[in-house]
Amino acid sequence: MKRKRSAIVHAARKSFLEGGYAKTSMDGIAEAAGVGIKTVYRHFLNKDDLFSAVMQAACHPAAFDELSCEEQEQTEEPEKPWFAEKPGTALVMAGIEFLHHAISEEQLALYRVVTQDAHRFPDLGRRYREQVVDRRNEIFIQYLNRWAPIENWTVKDPCGAADTFTALLRARVFDDALHGLRTFDSSEIEAHARAAAVKMLVLLNSGIL
Repeated sequence: MKRKRSAIVHAARKSFLEGGYAKTSMDGIAEAAGVGIKTVYRHFLNKDDLFSAVMQAACHPAAFDELSCEEQEQTEEPEKPWFAEKPGTALVMAGIEFLHHAISEEQLALYRVVTQDAHRFPDLGRRYREQVVDRRNEIFIQYLNRWAPIENWTVKDPCGAADTFTALLRARVFDDALHGLRTFDSSEIEAHARAAAVKMLVLLNSGIL
């Protein structure tokens, strides 16, 4: 049964990312996975439920058992390597990690699927926000909460601060990668992350966030 679930989620991952949400059918996924349509519905309630499993597997592999296609019992993700570092170092490390992930081919494809079809299937946007944006922000907010007393930061809107850092990191880089205008090597990503970290530290120290 677990092997069948794994085959279904792998087939769905390929189908959704290549064909989009609207054009992908449960029958097509069943055929690609080599199982019957009843087997697909035995494991997943509907297409939304299956797409949610695809997003979890693509965005949070450390907290997701891809074989069973279910979140592991320990839902807390492992602490990030940068989490214990001082802000000057941590923000750069976090930025590099974010950019490598955000502009990977798979993540760009996932983003395109959501933005292409979310206006027709609003639940797509909700699920993406919950599983990608909100979970990412939660990690950064935990970091702010840990270091704010040490750095004497006053952060009035932690979620807004997380969104601000994301915006600084995405500026130009994400859109250029999304639209296929150019690719970025590791040195360019590091330089951009350092510049964004400097700006974020200025904002945090100013107390306006």
